[in-house]
Amino acid sequence: MRSSGSFATVAPREAEDPRIREAIQGRREATESLLMELLPRVRNLVRYLVRGDADVDDIAQEALIALMRGLPTYRSEGRFHAWADRVVVRATFASLKRSRGREARHASEEPAELVAVPSEDAQPDEYVHRRHLVTLLDKLSTEQRHALVLHHVLELSVPEIATELGIPFETVRSRLRLGRTALRSMASEGEGEG
Repeated sequence: MRSSGSFATVAPREAEDPRIREAIQGRREATESLLMELLPRVRNLVRYLVRGDADVDDIAQEALIALMRGLPTYRSEGRFHAWADRVVVRATFASLKRSRGREARHASEEPAELVAVPSEDAQPDEYVHRRHLVTLLDKLSTEQRHALVLHHVLELSVPEIATELGIPFETVRSRLRLGRTALRSMASEGEGEG
């Protein structure tokens, strides 16, 4: 699994982006501009973490609200996008916890039509790759999916994932290994069919 272009590309010295400071100070135009720029990134990350498209827009909206409310806590100590990604992950996990009962009812349903938001810097073949990747992720267990996304998309270390998910280190390693194995198997089956 490779990192997505929209997550790997970070503008140099982004902490100096004046919109970030202005948004922290509560300037509406700067906040709107910043959130509009983050929207494809947020939506794609949420889509990587949840199965199907049914709740993606609602969760992405909750994540954008969490970002807006959390802006005053951003201390410019690290990359802004890394901070924003963690806020989105936490908002997504909180939403998933609230909807576990609904998820059990939807588990037997066929995943909804895949709708991905291409980022401006993504090449057309990368967009197709992402669509295929999300389709494969939908077939994994939620636990394996979350571990893989946190590790390969957000580039968190195994100890960071263990802390984020509140699970033992070895459990993370196991989920990553099992998830990679399942993805490779599904990808090779798909190549054989195509």
